[in-house]
Amino acid sequence: MVNLPRERGIAVALVLVGVISGGLYAQRPQAAPPLDLGSRTAVVSDSITVPVHVSGWVHRPGVVWVVDGALTADVIEEAGGALDGARLDAINLARPVTEGDQVHVPGPGGSGENSGHGEEGLVDLNTADEAELQTLPGVGPVLAARIVSHRDSVGRLEAIEDLLDVPGIGETRLESIRDLIRPP
Repeated sequence: MVNLPRERGIAVALVLVGVISGGLYAQRPQAAPPLDLGSRTAVVSDSITVPVHVSGWVHRPGVVWVVDGALTADVIEEAGGALDGARLDAINLARPVTEGDQVHVPGPGGSGENSGHGEEGLVDLNTADEAELQTLPGVGPVLAARIVSHRDSVGRLEAIEDLLDVPGIGETRLESIRDLIRPP
């Protein structure tokens, strides 16, 4: 056995006890912090705000500004909350949103998903996102983005012919997709 002066031996023993107990503490499972269920905002990057279009059964439909990556529930709250009778069970309230998204809150009897396809399977020009617009023949990513950009700048399209104001859509292309579009 090593012969150490008493004070030094006590110091070494305390250090060993500290190391051992610290190691045991570090291996102990830590309790998770309590969840704040009242706050639904996702952890997001540096508070960049983005526009999101909210429609349907909310108090203030239109464009709201939320933190990039906020949840659908936060978007609805920013639009004044859902109206009585809104079908919140029909949409994913936990879906993160990004710039330019649209959140549609259905009312009683309405379908939930934000779909640009109407009841007849036709594309709704006022609600379809870029991916849905690309289901139309001759409409690729660039033209779909132009349609959405045009709709965002002028507001609701009032007639199918309003598509003629979108660069890249002429009479021929309009006629080729006319029967696949639900009249506004």
